[in-house]
Amino acid sequence: MRSATPRKFIVLSLTLSPIIFLTACAQNPSHVATTTMNNTLPANSTTQQAQQNKAIVTDFYEGVFQKHQVKTYADRYIGDRYIQHNPRVPDGKAPFVNHFTQYFQNNPEARSVIKRAVAEGNLVFLHVHSAQNPHDRGVAIVDIFRVENGKILEHWDVQQAVPESSANSNTMF
Repeated sequence: MRSATPRKFIVLSLTLSPIIFLTACAQNPSHVATTTMNNTLPANSTTQQAQQNKAIVTDFYEGVFQKHQVKTYADRYIGDRYIQHNPRVPDGKAPFVNHFTQYFQNNPEARSVIKRAVAEGNLVFLHVHSAQNPHDRGVAIVDIFRVENGKILEHWDVQQAVPESSANSNTMF
């Protein structure tokens, strides 16, 4: 009769590996997750590109949503064919600039603070706390950007209001 111990160890290791990895990532929110989207590129090249994409998106986001320098940062980072999936904002760089320039004129205290940034291939994911003023509880946002050749070409987002109370003791951030 064979011993079941090695098999149990393998099953236990495979079960715990994702938990240990996710726990380690949660301990270090600045960690950048990268995977090879195209097997023809060396992993190091893909990691470097993901890091560059993350730097582009975070600089763009802070320039627009912290400094309110919409046109400057849009001209620097948004590509000519910008696709917008937020139903309140039209496609294109000029409509983006017009929309957010007006928004910040109406909400001069508005700020969006990046809590986490993750890059994978040509996608950058931001977890953001956005508020219109210091008294606003705000919204939790996950923004997703597609970057190619140093330009932001596409954007998606999902938003959830920050509630006054919660069914658990965890924060949204």
